[in-house]
Amino acid sequence: MTAKKPKKNKGNVQPTTITWRFNLVIAGIGLVFFGLILRAAYIQVLEPDMLKAQGDLRSLRTATKDTHRGSIVDRHGEELAVSVPVQTVYADPKYVIEKNGLSQTRRLQALADVLGMDLTTLKKRIGTNPKRRFVYLARQINPAIAQYVKELKIPGIHLRKESKRFYPAGEITAHLIGFTDVDDKGIEGLERVYNDVLTGQSGKKQYRKDAKGNLIEILDEQEAQQPQDITLSIDQRIQALAYRELIAGIKSFKANSGSVVVVDVNSGEILALVNGPSFNPNNRKGVATHRFRNRAITDVFEPGSTMKPLTVLSALEFGSVEKDAVIKTGRSMRIGGRRVSDPRPYGEQTLADILKNSSNMGSTRLALDMPKDYFIGKFFEMGFSEDTGTGLTGETSGMLSDRSRWSKFELATLSFGYGLAISPLQLARFYATIGNGGIKRPLSVLKDPKFNQGERVVSNDNAIALMAMLEQVVNDGGAWRAKVEGYRVGGKTGTAIKTTVGGYGNDYMGLFAGIAPLSNPQVAIVVVIDEPAGDLYHGGEIAAPVFSKIMTGTLRYLNITPDGLPQLTTQTTETTNTIRTGVSNG
Repeated sequence: MTAKKPKKNKGNVQPTTITWRFNLVIAGIGLVFFGLILRAAYIQVLEPDMLKAQGDLRSLRTATKDTHRGSIVDRHGEELAVSVPVQTVYADPKYVIEKNGLSQTRRLQALADVLGMDLTTLKKRIGTNPKRRFVYLARQINPAIAQYVKELKIPGIHLRKESKRFYPAGEITAHLIGFTDVDDKGIEGLERVYNDVLTGQSGKKQYRKDAKGNLIEILDEQEAQQPQDITLSIDQRIQALAYRELIAGIKSFKANSGSVVVVDVNSGEILALVNGPSFNPNNRKGVATHRFRNRAITDVFEPGSTMKPLTVLSALEFGSVEKDAVIKTGRSMRIGGRRVSDPRPYGEQTLADILKNSSNMGSTRLALDMPKDYFIGKFFEMGFSEDTGTGLTGETSGMLSDRSRWSKFELATLSFGYGLAISPLQLARFYATIGNGGIKRPLSVLKDPKFNQGERVVSNDNAIALMAMLEQVVNDGGAWRAKVEGYRVGGKTGTAIKTTVGGYGNDYMGLFAGIAPLSNPQVAIVVVIDEPAGDLYHGGEIAAPVFSKIMTGTLRYLNITPDGLPQLTTQTTETTNTIRTGVSNG
């Protein structure tokens, strides 16, 4: 039996390749790979910085070594400004949200309470931008609050070490020292002037770590530059004394404000500089910004009769009068249609009498007997158109016109302290110049200044003669309240009428500037009492007593031996026409 051959299935067709589809797939795959190659080449060859930056973000770290701000100390090392360690609370919003920290209501409420904010505000500050990694919650908190925050253990809430400025002397040195902001940057006073010196520079260490946080290599390390301490010329004992007596004087006479400057006449060092009213630099909340002004260096005023010694000194220097000269004065005179007068006719007066009686007529006679340029030039020589050299921010150079034309009446008013405006600090330098024998030195708030060589502006003999006259002002004139028991004191009162819009008003400023001890001058002090209320407003009544108390304490603190010596023997004291009953205009 013959086997049958199987029949072919006509439905089975041999598959064939569709060329165009195959080519399309191959081309697509090729384009993808070609694109990847181009992209890789672009990233790695043409734009490699992006990948490096991304790698650095994941592995490169920089650690800082912070330094505390330098201290400010007085001439004896007493701390006036120090930095104390504090903590700052901050949040990592991204981490807080990832760990459901916002759902821990009880702990967040406790955190809000201790930081002094409501819960809604706290959550808003953290959750406003969930991608942020850092946001401040509270700055410079005390250790007790920091420990409480730490024990709450809220995920994403951390503590950071910082420093806070503290001022042990408080309001006593506030205007001079100034203060820093929350970032420890000086913004007022000496904190601002010497900010770079006090700040130093933080150290940095740049290193790379692996995915587990292990240190791989240190790339760069910079050591911290330690800040410097500042040693001031200020004597904190004298500073505190001056502030206490100034505030007492302001309260006693119900004055608006006041200033005191104490200067070492031989070195130009400022031993005390105070203003009242002051403020607490450790808590400035609610303090008006104008209270931060250092009145002793920024405010100007017409110094009144405290300038009459310069008029006498100028006349001696020019040679228009001798030390024993007698000047004929009347009660009043007209100059250019205007009147210059004294409270009563003094008749013939010596130079000492002119100062003792604070005679406007006497100073006018002296001024008009000198060449105009010489007289005005002496004011410029004494530094009444320049700052005193302290470098303090905001120090004024005063106001003194250098115009070529001055009327006789303007020269007359200049002779008794009107027509110019100066600061208490400038007035203190003038009296320090008299005290050291005629050498004008820059003033300094730093101990042992290197720039104290100064320049001679008047002769030593005339400076000594003037001090003898100023001693009579204290002993026999209207400045008797400025006496210091056991010491010889010379000085001059001043009572300046304050200007208003369109002229002079009804407010006064009482002044006293003096030097002691006259046998060997060491200290010059200026006291300014602004706008006293009541019947007492003359400088001899309100500023001289404050001067006496401050000078008494200062001489004792400096261990200056009481002299008790007789008055300076000069021809100015041997006069026959001394008027001992006159009341000083100042």
